[in-house]
Amino acid sequence: MDNPLSSAGKRDHAVTVRRILKVNHAGEFGAIRIYGAQIWMADRLFPDIVPVLRKMRNDEIEHCRLFHDAMPSRNARPCRVMAFWSLGGYLLGLLTALGGRNMVWICTEAVESTVHRHLEDQLAFLTTRDRELHGLIASIQQEELAHLREAESNQTKRGIGHALLLPVVAALTDLMIWLSTWGDSSWMRAEMARSKGV
Repeated sequence: MDNPLSSAGKRDHAVTVRRILKVNHAGEFGAIRIYGAQIWMADRLFPDIVPVLRKMRNDEIEHCRLFHDAMPSRNARPCRVMAFWSLGGYLLGLLTALGGRNMVWICTEAVESTVHRHLEDQLAFLTTRDRELHGLIASIQQEELAHLREAESNQTKRGIGHALLLPVVAALTDLMIWLSTWGDSSWMRAEMARSKGV
């Protein structure tokens, strides 16, 4: 297991970079599974949204590949809890698609807004630590923001389903990210908040 502290007791930033790659790769894999299940259901229930879902899924497949390709040079390996990302993503996609097209867009909004917040933390952390990975994440973030805007613009209403589902899906996404980084996501956010207050 990666030890986030160096022998001098200071946080080892290389470990955090590896964890960023692991969680981003796993998250993209989870998103592929979400969209895959939603596409499968949408083909049967509301095929008009399938082309947009396929486009977003293709983006996630490419993001997953890019993060995987960035791993070897940083001595990173895929996340050990990929099965949870896979199963969780599939179930989330299936259940939200069963709830209707609006639930699909609420799910996308919740996941992408949570991912955007974490990517912002990562970009702030990587600015002086790994410029190449910073650039990769910044380019991927633009496509993730396009997914978020697509989800927001396609929602027909923001009623009780939005009020209940959005925070639950966002909290589950946060939890999976926290577990996959062994808490480094919280540490990065706290460090960035401290540095802004200085």
